[in-house]
Amino acid sequence: METHYLTPLFSPKSIVVFAGDADQPETQTSYGRHIAAQLEQGGFTGPVTFLKTGMTGTLSDLAQSRADLAVIALPDQDLAFALEVAGRIQCRAALILSSGVQAPLAAELHAIARRHGIHLLGPNCLGYQRPRLNINASVAGPLASPGSLALVSQSGALTSAILDWGSQNAVGFSTVVSLGPNTAVDLAQTLDFLATDPATQSIVVHMEGLTDARRFISALRGAANTKPVVVLKAGNAAAASQAALTHSGAMVASDDVFDAALRRTGAVRVKSFVQLFSAAKCLASRYRPVGPRLAVVTNGGGPGVLAADWIEELGLRLASLSDESARALAPQLPAHATLSSLLDLSEEADADAFRAAVLACARDSQVDGILVIYSPKLGSDPDAVARAVSADAASLGKPLLTCWMGDQKVAAARQIITAAGIATFRTPEAAVDGFSNIASFYQNQLLLRQTPPPLSQLNEPDLDGARLLIEGVLAERRKTLTEMESKSLLAAFHIPITQTILARSAAEAMLIASQLGYPVALKIDSPDIAHKSDVQGVALSLANAAAVRDGYGDMMATVARLAPDARINGVTIQKMAGKRNGRELYIGVITDQLFGPAISFGAGGVMVELINDRAVELPPLNLFLAQRLIGRARASRMLDEWRGAPPARREAIEQILLRVSEMVCALPQLREMDINPLIVDEQGALVVDARIVVDTAPPATHNYHHLAILPYPSDYTREWPMRGGGQYTLRPVQPDDASMLQDLVRGLSEKSRYYRFASSLRELSVPMLARYTLIDYDREMALVAVRTLRAPGPDGEFVATSSIIGVSRYVANPDRSSCEFSLLVDDRFSGQGLGTRLMLGIMDVARDKGLSEIVGLVLCKNSGMLKLMASLGFDIRPYADDPDFRLCSKPL
Repeated sequence: METHYLTPLFSPKSIVVFAGDADQPETQTSYGRHIAAQLEQGGFTGPVTFLKTGMTGTLSDLAQSRADLAVIALPDQDLAFALEVAGRIQCRAALILSSGVQAPLAAELHAIARRHGIHLLGPNCLGYQRPRLNINASVAGPLASPGSLALVSQSGALTSAILDWGSQNAVGFSTVVSLGPNTAVDLAQTLDFLATDPATQSIVVHMEGLTDARRFISALRGAANTKPVVVLKAGNAAAASQAALTHSGAMVASDDVFDAALRRTGAVRVKSFVQLFSAAKCLASRYRPVGPRLAVVTNGGGPGVLAADWIEELGLRLASLSDESARALAPQLPAHATLSSLLDLSEEADADAFRAAVLACARDSQVDGILVIYSPKLGSDPDAVARAVSADAASLGKPLLTCWMGDQKVAAARQIITAAGIATFRTPEAAVDGFSNIASFYQNQLLLRQTPPPLSQLNEPDLDGARLLIEGVLAERRKTLTEMESKSLLAAFHIPITQTILARSAAEAMLIASQLGYPVALKIDSPDIAHKSDVQGVALSLANAAAVRDGYGDMMATVARLAPDARINGVTIQKMAGKRNGRELYIGVITDQLFGPAISFGAGGVMVELINDRAVELPPLNLFLAQRLIGRARASRMLDEWRGAPPARREAIEQILLRVSEMVCALPQLREMDINPLIVDEQGALVVDARIVVDTAPPATHNYHHLAILPYPSDYTREWPMRGGGQYTLRPVQPDDASMLQDLVRGLSEKSRYYRFASSLRELSVPMLARYTLIDYDREMALVAVRTLRAPGPDGEFVATSSIIGVSRYVANPDRSSCEFSLLVDDRFSGQGLGTRLMLGIMDVARDKGLSEIVGLVLCKNSGMLKLMASLGFDIRPYADDPDFRLCSKPL
C-alpha cells in the first residue's frame, strides 16, 4: 500500500491503446496516428496491445487485453465507449489525448472513470512523457532525454516549447505532464505523485488556473518539503473579494494573495518565461537550496557590475571573500586583479586564475554560490577557461553558474560547460535570476516549516462575545459593522483601541468631550458610509466645547447633503491619540475567493491607497511570520530611529498581528477588516479607527475550513498516565520532532523496524524525516506520544529531556473518504496500552475529518499488532496483492 495510487498511470507495466483503425481513416485522429507509432516503436519494455472500437468478441476475450494504462486517442464520439471498455477490462488508469472536448462530454467521461475506479488524465491534454521508462504517451514532441527535472504544465504549447528548449540545452526530464482543461487527474494529484517519485529531484510548474486552493497548497507543500519547486503562473489564479468596502479590499489583489500562498508552501514563483528557463537550468543541474550570498568572478568590470546591480535589485547579497581567503588567492592572480567586492581577475586572467578563484570561493564560508562571467579577449582561450572552471564543479559543494558573453567565439565553450552539467547563461542578469530562484527556495523553506496554532500564547480572547456581536449584526441583515462595533470586536481579542463614545446630539457631544479631555476627534457613525473622509465625516483636534458643538452641526449637515440615503447613528467622540512620535500604519484583512482570508500590513493614514504599501501573509501567523510580514513592507523602515524620534515598539505591532490572526482563524464570518490608522511609537500601539465587514459562513464539516493553510491542531493534545507511574503527552507531530523521531527509529529492535517499514533500514533518511514530521494536517495526521523526564544537570538544576515513545499516523486516500494507518511503539513501552491509545487517538482524528474507513497492512508475522487490531474491532483478512500481509480495516 506504499505504492502511489497514480503509479498505474505514470509507471504502467502494460498499456492498451485505442487509436482507431489505419484502414478506416474516419476512426483515427492525428493524435491517434501519432501516439500509435510512438508507443509501438518507442522502446517501452512492457506489453502494448492495440484495440479497435469496432472489434467483436466477448468480455472474456477482451479481458486478455487487461493493462495498467489505457491510452485513448479517438474522435470525440468514440471516447466514452473506449473508456467504458477500458473500465470493463479493469484498467486502473486512462489517458485521453484530445483537444476541444466540451464540458458535457468531459463530465460524462469523468463519471465513467469514477464508476470503474479509473484515474483519468484528460481529456484536452497532450499526455505525458517518462523518459527513463521509454514512455512517450504524448503528442508534445519527441521523447525527452532522461534527467532529474519534472515539468507539469497547463499549457500544451508551453509544454512543447520547453521540451524543444530542453533538447537544445542538454536538459533532461524525469517526467513531463501536460494538463489541459477538464482533466480529471489535476495539478495537485500530479504534484503528489512527483513528490514521491525517486527519479524526480526538482519540479517546474506552469499553471493558468485553480479550482481547489486547499488541495493545491497541500500537494505543493508536500512536494516542496523535499524537492525544489518553481512555479510560473499566468493570469490571476484567484479573484479577490469584489466588495472592496475597506482600504485593504481595494488594495490587495489576488496576485498578492497567490504570492503569499506560494511562499508558505516553500515553493518559488517566477513571473516570466525567461525566469522559468533560468530556474529550469539551475534545477536540472541539481543545485540544492542555498543562502543569498553570490560571488561574482569575472575578467571584465562592466559585466560584473551588471551582475552586481541585478543582485541588489533582487534582494540578494554580493558576496566577497574573507580577508584570509583574499590574501591566499592574490598571488595566483594577475597583478591588476581586484578582490574588494567583485572578483575582477582583469583581462590578463587565464584558465588557472579562473580555477583558483572558483576554488577560493568554494572554500570560503562567506560565499553561498558562484557566478563566473567570461568575456572573450584578444588572444584568450574561452575553451580552456571553460574546461578549468568545469573541472572541479562536481566537488565544489556550492552552486556554480556561468555566463560566457558573446556568441560564435564562445559557442564551443558553452558546450563544454553544458556537458559538465553546469548551468550556463548568455547574460549576467539571467544567471543572477537563476541563482535568485534557488536562494528564494532556501528562504521559503523557513516559511514552510512554520505551523502556528489558531490561538497564540497571549491572553485568551472573548470568543463567545465576538461571535454574539457578529450574529447580532447579521441578524439585522447588515454586513458592515459601525466603528463602535468594530472596536468592540477588536477589544474582544485584547487589541488596544482608543476609547470611543457615541453622541446623538451636539449637547451630548460636548458633554462626552469634556469627560474624555481635549483635544478630541469627531467621526460620523453610519453602517452605510465606507470611508468617512469621502463625505467630510471626520473632524480632528477639536480643542474646546464650542468647536465640538460647531463641528457636530457642520458634519451632520454635510453628510446629509453628500450621502442623503445613509443611515446616521450619530457622531463618535474619541480623545486624540497624542503620540508625538507616532507612525501611522494599517493592518487589513481581505478574503480571496480561492485562498480565503489574507492579512496585509503597510503604511497607513488618509493616503493609504495612494502610498500603496502592502505586504501580505496567509494566516495563521506566529511571531516569526509576523516579523517577516512587517519586514516586507516599506513602512518597516520608519519604525527605526528617525530624525530624533526613538524607534517604535515593534513588539506591539507583532502582538496585534497575532491577535488579528486569531480573529481570522476563529471567525469564519470575517470578510474584510481595515485598521487604519494604527498609531505606534516607543510606548506601544493604539487602534484609532477600524472598519469590519462580515457575512454568513457556509456550513463546514470541520473547523478552519475557511483557511487555505490549516493551523497546528493543538486541540488534539492530551495528557495520559502511564502504567507504573508518570505520564506522556499525546499530540500532533511538529517539524521540530525530526531528531526525536530519528532517535526512536534507531533505538528499535531489528524486528520492530522490519515490522513497521518492511525493510532492514536502521534509520530514516533526511527526505523520510521531512516527510514524516512536516505534514499537511488537511490530508494526513501523525500523533506522537512524548515522554518528558527531569534529571539534575551539571549545575544541580533539573533539566527536562523529551523523547518520542510512539507514533500513529494516517494518510487520506484519493477518495477522501478512507485512510491508511501505521503504528510504531518503542520496544521498551510495549504492553503498556500505548499502542491502543495511539490507535484510538488517530481514529478519533480521522472521524473528525469526515473519513468513513481506516485501513492498513500488517505483516502476517506481526502477531502482536494483529492481536491489537482484533481487540479494536478491525476486520482482518488476506491481502490479495501480497500473501505476506493482512489487510486490516474498520468503519469509523
